[in-house]
Amino acid sequence: MHSYEEPVYMISIVAKALEVHPQTLRQYEREGLISPGRSVGKARLYSQRDIDEIKLVLNLTREMGVNIAGVEVALSLKRQIAEMQREIESLRARLANVNENGLVPQSKQIAPISSRKIIVADQND
Repeated sequence: MHSYEEPVYMISIVAKALEVHPQTLRQYEREGLISPGRSVGKARLYSQRDIDEIKLVLNLTREMGVNIAGVEVALSLKRQIAEMQREIESLRARLANVNENGLVPQSKQIAPISSRKIIVADQND
């Protein structure tokens, strides 16, 4: 079984499976909507991720009447959301590493805890 990201499908197979002309796929690539991988011989190879993005493009254009510019915006937003989700997961993992007291480990502290002071302002000031 191939990974989701691994480019393994030739353009003719993808075109037939999605019922589009290979020129449509080439056009999507020229427009920057998809970026298939390449074989050693420079043939286009599509991953399952590429195929899913093509399906999204086809749905947006055929079913929803979105033009190519709108598709570009939608894909850009989708990619930004995915990047933000990865960043959130990274931050969650970092938070999980915080010790049980909710403090930064001493090896990562800028100043020792004992030297910190809490200043409380007088509400009458």
